[in-house]
Amino acid sequence: MLRILKEMRFLPPKIYAHILFENYTQKKLNLENPIEFNEKIQWLKLYYHPKILNQLVDKFEVRKYVEKKIGSQYLNHIYGVYKNPNEVPFEDLPTQFVIKATHTSSHNLIVQDKKMIDTKSAIKQFKKWLSINQYYRTGQEWAYKDVEPRLIAEKYLNDGEKSSLIDYKFYCFNGVAKFLEIHLDRADNHKRGFYDFNFNPLPYRYVKKNKSINEKVEKPSNLKEMIKLSEILADKLPFVRVDFYSIKGKSIFGEMTFYPSDGRKDLIPDEYNKIIGDLIKLPKLQNGQRSITTF
Repeated sequence: MLRILKEMRFLPPKIYAHILFENYTQKKLNLENPIEFNEKIQWLKLYYHPKILNQLVDKFEVRKYVEKKIGSQYLNHIYGVYKNPNEVPFEDLPTQFVIKATHTSSHNLIVQDKKMIDTKSAIKQFKKWLSINQYYRTGQEWAYKDVEPRLIAEKYLNDGEKSSLIDYKFYCFNGVAKFLEIHLDRADNHKRGFYDFNFNPLPYRYVKKNKSINEKVEKPSNLKEMIKLSEILADKLPFVRVDFYSIKGKSIFGEMTFYPSDGRKDLIPDEYNKIIGDLIKLPKLQNGQRSITTF
């Protein structure tokens, strides 16, 4: 079925949204009166189109927004931005670094020892990344449609003995953070879970139990700061997930996500799809508007 869905990605968005949603959730998509969280994410894909979203999903351009809203001290250091993979100056980069595609999701090269990297293979991989359009790659995520394909080289971040950072992902509704999702051990044994701001586990998930966090997670010392910063960045947006890292108590911005899991992974138990969906207050289309373009 996945192959068939990929072949359908060039269908009109309203038609494709129904097919995608119903295939993954086994539910009918109601765009006239969306209720559940993922239904509303599909609605936002189709109708919420302020141009600024193109900037906010671009891993390089979003830095200007972050600098303006909360300050450059919350940004990770970058070594360069490249349109052509052959421009990446491997010889000038430090021993450890990260290279990301600015226009897609989950295309990251994490280098812990530059001596071990096969540059020819890396360049080949980068060319493949740059040929991908995130909009057509998965579920027609509108915000990515016009993002320029580039590569960005960033400082390698480390916060201790573990091989990967803890991701703190704040779910913000109309500019208010309501809860967070935590990702652990991406490199070795990726697990995730939802928490309230007292760091009590919340009773829902969207992954299998064996991929859910089953250990105590310590509250970071800068949690209140990360919540505040997330809300400043999320101001005026009906929904956005704002990601941060905590590096020895210092808050470092990660990214902004408007369509978590492409709006196709239902929460378990099912009742929480409506409970969380109720937190999104969708803007209204006015006077025959086809989409909302104001921010």
